[in-house]
Amino acid sequence: MTTQTEDRTCNGWTNYETWVTALWMDNEEYTQEIQQAWKRQAIATPKNEVWTKEETERFTLADIIKDYVEENNPLASDASMYSDLMRAAIQEVNWQEIADSILSG
Repeated sequence: MTTQTEDRTCNGWTNYETWVTALWMDNEEYTQEIQQAWKRQAIATPKNEVWTKEETERFTLADIIKDYVEENNPLASDASMYSDLMRAAIQEVNWQEIADSILSG
């Protein structure tokens, strides 16, 4: 039995959820400015024994972005169909791809 993989890419990003998150973050002046602070924080993170310096920066920045989005989710404390859908969408975001974009910019 052959399984076909669904192409979920959107505008050059992994999927819609990643694209729309990056789009909103890039279109808001506040988040553009804070991205630069996050980038500096990630670059200043010391390398550990497991990852290269580049991987450390990437994973650190991805975690910072994910934490920011989750902490600012207005539905996070709700129990509803909408909050479940929001959480599911947030889980689909490729945080490392967004971090790569910020680090390369």
